[in-house]
Amino acid sequence: MGGALNGYRVLDFGRYISGPFCAALLADMGAEVIRIEPNAGSDDRYVMPIGQDNSGGGAVHHHVNRNKQSIAIDLARPEGRKLVERLIAGADVVVANIPPKALAKAGLDYDTLRSIKPDIILTTVNAYGLNSPYENEIGFDCTGQALSGAMSLTGTPDQPYRSAVSYVDYSTAISAALGTVAALLKRERTGEGEHVHCSLLKTALTITNSMLIEEASGARSRIATANRSPISGPSDLFRTRDGWIMIQIIGNAMFRRWTELVEAPELVNDPRFADDQSRGDNGEVLSAITSAWTENKTIDECLKLAAAHRLPVTPMLSPAQALTASEAIESGMFQYVPTQNGQQLPIVSSLCDFANDDNKSPAPAPALGAHTTAILTKAGIDAETIDRLFSDGTISETPAPVD
Repeated sequence: MGGALNGYRVLDFGRYISGPFCAALLADMGAEVIRIEPNAGSDDRYVMPIGQDNSGGGAVHHHVNRNKQSIAIDLARPEGRKLVERLIAGADVVVANIPPKALAKAGLDYDTLRSIKPDIILTTVNAYGLNSPYENEIGFDCTGQALSGAMSLTGTPDQPYRSAVSYVDYSTAISAALGTVAALLKRERTGEGEHVHCSLLKTALTITNSMLIEEASGARSRIATANRSPISGPSDLFRTRDGWIMIQIIGNAMFRRWTELVEAPELVNDPRFADDQSRGDNGEVLSAITSAWTENKTIDECLKLAAAHRLPVTPMLSPAQALTASEAIESGMFQYVPTQNGQQLPIVSSLCDFANDDNKSPAPAPALGAHTTAILTKAGIDAETIDRLFSDGTISETPAPVD
């Protein structure tokens, strides 16, 4: 496919979300991405199973491995290792979300890689960052949520909640992709490779940084306030007769229009609501007033009245409703991609839209080892050697489905 990164080759050793999604973003921008897995496949291939037997892989696999090729190699075998080194020699980027000790054991540390390809770019992700006593500790999305303070501010003081979506993993992947593109630009200027590193904890701390600054300043110590915002108001989730809506009021002009909406203009001059922060501090009062306004109305009635006052009010959708929401459909945010099992899956690809690039539909996530022969042939391995490697179990390939 075309794109800004057309002509670059990426080897993806990532697992689960942060590494693979970083590589997927590079693939969306045109890079040739080769996912390298063991012959038996990786556990992450089956996360969030779909279909009756899950033979085609889980939802996470289909999301984060679109636009990639797949090769299956037994890295424990010396010949498997030689094949990987051959691929590294022809690559521009290696992506791996593996702790440093395991990375070195696999021969994927930066010193080893640049001994094979001096200008290689290595992009890595771990839980706690490098050069610390925790660099080899295992962690996941909720590691960042818990250690950043974010989890304590979600839910209520008596019952904190984790976020249902893996925002730390995905945000780390986006940061890693940005760092990789920056390293490629640097290499164009200097000819030098780079080791780009991101961590789940640093990403999570970045996202909560403003709250941490506020805490460190002594201005206030936040506590969980369920769905109510602590920095403006009314900003909360409200029940209507037929569902829930989100209302978020920010700024004095918008607050004035909200007072007109709920027919309480006297609140404009109430000192408790003089600015955003005071409205956040007294948000419980504003939420109660808004709840009384929404409880006997339908979602549609609330939306029409809010629109008349130019206020940002949105319905809370279920996943099923999100798939059919006009805001997403009419903006073309989903591209339906066929799988080897004949399913049509909604993929949101290419976070950035480019005016001068074709927005092609993404290729589906590959079956395990689907491109093993093609990749090795392109790397200069002769057919006789490839056949022998299949025979001795060094490599494997999933046969193409029969129409």
